[in-house]
Amino acid sequence: MRRTVIAGVALLTALGGCGKKEVTRTSDVPEDVLNRSAAPAPPADAQLEPSTVEKHAAGAYSRSAKAMGTRVTVTIWTDDEPGAAKVTSDIFGEFERVDRLMSSWLPDSDVSRINAGAGKAPVAISDEVLGVIQKSIEISKLTQGAFDITVGSFRGLWKFDQDLDGTIPTRAQVEKRRKLVDYRKIQVDPAGKTVFLPTPGTRITLGGIAKGYTVDRAVEMLRERGFNSFIVQAGGDLYVSGRKGNRPWIVGIRDPRGPRNDSFALLPLTDGTFSTSGDYERGLVVDGVRYHHIIDPSTGYPATKSRSVTVLAKDAITADVLSTSLFILGDVVGMKMVEKMPDVEAVFVDSKNQVKVSSGLKNRLQILHQPTDGV
Repeated sequence: MRRTVIAGVALLTALGGCGKKEVTRTSDVPEDVLNRSAAPAPPADAQLEPSTVEKHAAGAYSRSAKAMGTRVTVTIWTDDEPGAAKVTSDIFGEFERVDRLMSSWLPDSDVSRINAGAGKAPVAISDEVLGVIQKSIEISKLTQGAFDITVGSFRGLWKFDQDLDGTIPTRAQVEKRRKLVDYRKIQVDPAGKTVFLPTPGTRITLGGIAKGYTVDRAVEMLRERGFNSFIVQAGGDLYVSGRKGNRPWIVGIRDPRGPRNDSFALLPLTDGTFSTSGDYERGLVVDGVRYHHIIDPSTGYPATKSRSVTVLAKDAITADVLSTSLFILGDVVGMKMVEKMPDVEAVFVDSKNQVKVSSGLKNRLQILHQPTDGV
């Protein structure tokens, strides 16, 4: 296998029995995730790199670090630098704590213990994880299964994390795993605080909801300390509160096929959350076909109806799960759902690169340019 790195994008050419296969990795997975071995992942605090602290504008204090396999940034508009430093440190500690409960990479997390108990016995878990699983099931019902945490059953078959190697599973392999995916089989006992997966081999993942949950926790911490103007961002999940001095914060929607720092649309925002799911985050292109980490539970394959979906909502956990769900459903079904939901707006870039904007954003969203086309 020949591997060449060009401008941060790895190009892999694999030679095998089926002939020459061109594979382009388009992953944004942080290096600390990509470089993990197949052995159990290290403790969550080992994933944190030394944070960067920057007083980058008059009144703005900002700190970034890696947590939950992504970059987390907290920016606060304040003159209280010591207070801002303390709360951001506590927020990164909170990300570590939640990761220890909800990561599927840590063998002693609640999620890993649930997976290890599949087909054996119910597993006692924390109130927090129980609540997040119950919320996940509610969203699964709302989206008719488009959001389904049992897609964790595909782990090791679809390889988009540290195991990325350019291989694509066979249809028979996908179908075998797909039979393990069904949120309706998750048995939750609120009184006993247990969760049971009755089918051996079934696995859950909270990767589509845990970051949103933790962003909401960070927002609570900031407001409890008296900070009201800030941004908390964890990968594609972003919460904006208050104003940047006398101006609103400006948030951008990334061009799915453009450079990493290119936004095709901007939105002034004062209070609310902004979550984007895209097919460019972790994936690869094989023989002109894009494969990525957002799996459609109904097919077992990467969803094909969207390139990116951005959701605005009142809280991050709602935006997080809805951006994933709507990405899978696509704009035709998804936009009808959005228009019926209070306090929810969405921007779709569909599979044909067309931008669709919900009615509540039509006069607020500034489109800078048409998203870049391409595979």
